[in-house]
Amino acid sequence: MLNTPVHSSSSADSKEPGPLFSRENAFAFFLVTALFFLWGIPNNLNDVLIRQFMKSFEISRFQAGLVQSAFYLGYFLLSMPAALLMRKFGYKTGLVTGLFLYSAGTFLFWPAALNRSYAFFLFALFVIASGLSFLETGSSPFIAQIGDPQTAERRLNFSQAFNPLGAITGVLIGTTFIFSGVELSPAQITALKTSGQYDPILRAETLRVIAPYLVLGVVVVLWAVLILRTRFPRVGEEADAPGSTGAGSFRQLLQQRHFIFAVIAQFFYVGAQVGTWSYFITYVQDYAHESEKIAGYFLTGTLVAFAVGRFAATYLMRFIAPSRLMGLYCVANVCLVGFGIMKPGWVGLWAIFLTSFFMSLMFPTIFALGLRGLGPSTKLGGSLLVMAIIGGAVFTPVMGLVAEKTHSMADAMSVPLICYLVIGLFAFFGATENRIPAHDHLAPERLPLES
Repeated sequence: MLNTPVHSSSSADSKEPGPLFSRENAFAFFLVTALFFLWGIPNNLNDVLIRQFMKSFEISRFQAGLVQSAFYLGYFLLSMPAALLMRKFGYKTGLVTGLFLYSAGTFLFWPAALNRSYAFFLFALFVIASGLSFLETGSSPFIAQIGDPQTAERRLNFSQAFNPLGAITGVLIGTTFIFSGVELSPAQITALKTSGQYDPILRAETLRVIAPYLVLGVVVVLWAVLILRTRFPRVGEEADAPGSTGAGSFRQLLQQRHFIFAVIAQFFYVGAQVGTWSYFITYVQDYAHESEKIAGYFLTGTLVAFAVGRFAATYLMRFIAPSRLMGLYCVANVCLVGFGIMKPGWVGLWAIFLTSFFMSLMFPTIFALGLRGLGPSTKLGGSLLVMAIIGGAVFTPVMGLVAEKTHSMADAMSVPLICYLVIGLFAFFGATENRIPAHDHLAPERLPLES
């Protein structure tokens, strides 16, 4: 945990920035950083699934938005058990548990598709997200604490930069292997129903999801085995000398104004990100009148912008305080989303497209700023920040409902606009640390190993 004194992010550091991690911790850093890539894949495959399920199950935008509700409910319900497990058995145990849950959920896609059950798919997504909650609850605090606290935000932004690469991979997989490219007109659908040929087409569309998820599950299992066979450094309270105290508490967390504000900001951020990407394909189809395949490639492009933004932010934080940079990015996104609402069409499309670049630093920066100075309460704090991901379950169907009521996907973008205003308030006024006093810990350069 971040127990050594941390300078305010608004003040300049008189020392040259140190390395992100030590050489002896490099392999563990690599293994955990790769998890950011692995959980990015299913997160953004959901954006493809929403469109695919609207077609294969003939459901509304609001009903399709329940994909994200089921998914992020798994995050919300399992984040605290994940933190408690890791507090007792360590980060490594939690990460391996999460990977096995993740793979189990992907394998459930097979029976769900064979049964053509939308509810079964939602359950499978819930199981996947339950596993991801362990990964996110453990990975971000682990990365934040494995090196010098002064470089925690940079280190976490670097690791998180691989998450959009996973997201891009997920969307490309979905666009290539799940989308069939078959888009029928109402007249064609009526004719196929009359001839009895429509149901086999819907069944074939549903079965297209099986192969990508089975392959993903196998890769995840192999990575879990690799982590099982690797010795991990002990960080945070795991590195305490025997007999030390300070397991942390919710009471301590509630005393930290910056942490409470970070949880709120994270709730709104995930709602903005997930809602924007979930309906981006629909926005492209509605206002640029492109096919689902082309719209899928546009989604891939905006995720590339997201990835570039992560790496750019990691560099810019060497010169600009993380909270200040995030605030400026919020202002940019408020303006861009405003264009997307007022100018639906190609202008609005490119404006929404560019929001991914500026939202890129928000999740890891909110996370790292929220964890600052939490001392022995870091794991519990990390779990609450992951629970805030429930915002994706709340705001996505809200956007679908707004779109249905107003008959405008552009108007639905007012939801993420409001979210960016809240995040901006945190960045400019709520991120100042009120640190919990904590006992001394071993320096990160001398972290002991766990088996």
